Amino acid sequence: MNLTSETEPGLPEDAIAGLQQQYGKNQFHFKPSHHFTDLLWGIIKEPMFLLLIGAGILYFILGQRQEGFMMLTAMCFVAAISIYQDQKSAKALQALKELSEPLVTVIRSQKERSIPSEELVPGDLMLLSEGEKIPADAVLLQFNDLTVNEGIITGESFPVAKKLHDLLYQGSILNTGKCKARVVSTGNTTYLGKIGASIIQYQEIRTELQLHTDKLVRQLALFGLAAFLLIFLLNYLQHSGLISSLLAGLTLAMAAIPEEIPVAFSSFMALGSYQMARKGILSRQPQTVESLGNVTTLCLDKTGTLTRNIMAVQYLYDHSTQLLIDTERESYGHAEVLYAGMLASEITPFDEMEKAIWNCYQASGRSDASLKMIYEYPLEGQPPMMTHVYQQDERIIAAAKGAAERILAVCQLKTKEKLRLLALVKQLASQGFRVIGVALAESAGLPFPKTQDGFDWQFSGLIALYDPPRPEALSVVQQLQKAGIQVKLLTGDYLETAEHIANKTGVPLTERSYTGSEILQMSPEEVQQAVQTSHLFSRMFPEAKLKVIEALKANHEIVAMTGDGVNDGPALKAAHIGIALGKKGTEIARQSADLIITDDDLRKIPEAIQQGRKIFSNLKKALRYIISIHIPILLTASLPLVLHWKYPTLFEPIHVIFLELIMGPTCSIFFEREPAEPGLMLQRPRPRIKQLYTKKEVYLSVLQGILITAGVLTLYYYTQNNSITYTRTIVFTTLICSNIFLTFTNRSFEATIYETMRYRNNLALPLLLLSTVFLTTILTIAPLRQLFALQPISMSDFGICLLTAFVCVFWFEGYKYVANRPGDHTHRTD
Repeated sequence: MNLTSETEPGLPEDAIAGLQQQYGKNQFHFKPSHHFTDLLWGIIKEPMFLLLIGAGILYFILGQRQEGFMMLTAMCFVAAISIYQDQKSAKALQALKELSEPLVTVIRSQKERSIPSEELVPGDLMLLSEGEKIPADAVLLQFNDLTVNEGIITGESFPVAKKLHDLLYQGSILNTGKCKARVVSTGNTTYLGKIGASIIQYQEIRTELQLHTDKLVRQLALFGLAAFLLIFLLNYLQHSGLISSLLAGLTLAMAAIPEEIPVAFSSFMALGSYQMARKGILSRQPQTVESLGNVTTLCLDKTGTLTRNIMAVQYLYDHSTQLLIDTERESYGHAEVLYAGMLASEITPFDEMEKAIWNCYQASGRSDASLKMIYEYPLEGQPPMMTHVYQQDERIIAAAKGAAERILAVCQLKTKEKLRLLALVKQLASQGFRVIGVALAESAGLPFPKTQDGFDWQFSGLIALYDPPRPEALSVVQQLQKAGIQVKLLTGDYLETAEHIANKTGVPLTERSYTGSEILQMSPEEVQQAVQTSHLFSRMFPEAKLKVIEALKANHEIVAMTGDGVNDGPALKAAHIGIALGKKGTEIARQSADLIITDDDLRKIPEAIQQGRKIFSNLKKALRYIISIHIPILLTASLPLVLHWKYPTLFEPIHVIFLELIMGPTCSIFFEREPAEPGLMLQRPRPRIKQLYTKKEVYLSVLQGILITAGVLTLYYYTQNNSITYTRTIVFTTLICSNIFLTFTNRSFEATIYETMRYRNNLALPLLLLSTVFLTTILTIAPLRQLFALQPISMSDFGICLLTAFVCVFWFEGYKYVANRPGDHTHRTD
């Protein structure tokens, strides 16, 4: 049946705009979105913004209008930065959504087109194939071998057969076959839309990294609150006024609350996902990149993943003549097995194997059979087979194809003959061929047997197809193994075929491998033992694949799984990261997966893992930078008061907020742009997060902050015999210089700055120039200098500030040089 019949022209193109205006987008709309007002309210209720409001009010109460207006300006800056970063993340997420939007094939003005599913309108003619999710309610017009899984509507997991003019419900999945259907309802008017979108809407689940980050922010916020109360009380008890004591407390709270951390986290995840999408690696949820860096096991499907999924018939075994025919060297038009294989395939094939059989049949020079298909049995069973039933005059002919052992089992053959044929199957499979059996039967007519096994099958022969390995498969597997990732092959093919492909692609072969039947018969504990030692699993069914994935997870492995077919859906869903092929894969595989490789390029898998590792590494750099720079700001604002120094409250909110305005973009924009460090893919996968940092990492970050504090407070102590504006200028300048140096030393915790200078980050020079310009402007422009209560300093004073900052920060470069031998790092070439 030709589903693109010219008698169905589809909607005219010039009618689409009017229909979209009438019916709207094919999307669910359940409550109005007030994104901008929600965003503003979210900014206002942030602790840092509330502190700014409080400080501004106190300045106006004290009559310091200039400082009060400065706080208002600072609030505008904070809000602007937050809005910019939110909009940038939102645009990245929207672009990601558009890139991953499912496409649907429609007929419009007698031409086939692929359009985003949200552009469908009532009246559109859709062409749907196996594995696709039905994007709108539609009436069935034509179909081949069609069954539909309506579990999202009915809750039943079993696929149902459909009849002409039946309704196909949005959200259902084509389990088998293909069809043409006319859209009748879209968006909220579909049956699914009426019963509620809660069934299909994505509910964001907070990941482990988010939870650990939230915990860190809460701990530091509680510390900031305690510090606020302590400083307020100490100031008040030392006979400072209530308002000035509150200002001192607010200053310290601003220094303590790390409001950059949640901004950095969301920016890294959203922008990281967008950058991956531009390279052809779509992440359906931004949080997926978090798990990429600690993948320990990758389970690869064979067909279409390690192999090209471009099949060709290489051998035909014709049982009537008992000849094995090489289709490249011998004439094969007479082979009855090829005719039977054609009858058992779809007339308009969509499966690569069936396309190969049809290509071979047509190349033989034989004409198409003038048979009318009157019934079909879908692909089912373990191992599977499928059957088409035809009528020719008074004869009823059934043709079946499927796994060779299943076809041999239903045919009337002697045991000796079966063993000979199974040996032939094994021989062909060991050479990498996919071998299927074919059989024919004649039926007395209606009623047909309840199951396809019930026919009087006569064995027709074997068809051996070759699907060559991808040329890049070997290097990809080797890259993954160097990265400390186990590679396992899970395939529905014969063991011998799997071993052949494993040898060609570098998948390790062990003494023991397992079949799907063996896996299903084993207890969960036995499967856990099996997956520890074996890398090869053959004749795998969906249930067996799922059991292997669950066993790996029970062994505390972080599992990624590739797949492209309908049957891969459960395993893709169960894996920590499901990876679908976007070009030749089914829609259900793409919907079940977390990552989609848009061009089916296997090389994108190690690239995606590298990106995940890079994003996590850079996020940790940003967070460690935040911790290190907050310590000197916090201690400089508090210790002089506790120690009863001459100037106990050197900083005011205006100084802290200026430092925050520098630090925020630095951590969330600069570090996000850092490239992957050399050797990142030669490291072992990081363990699953129990805490965000190791003790060593915390100690080093705290030590960095303490040594900066030591330098700053030393200058503070020895300059306090001068005026408060002079002391403040020296301390403030030293802090800003320390911040600049810290940014560049923290670009790596192993490579020295001599090496990191070569890292390609297009924000490195602008960051250095902007920080220098800000500092120079504040020190040289009189109105700004007065606003910050600073004074001009000599070049020698500035040199002392610069030298102190250099010594207190660049000790870390010496530590890296000693701890990590020079030459261990390869210079970056990307």
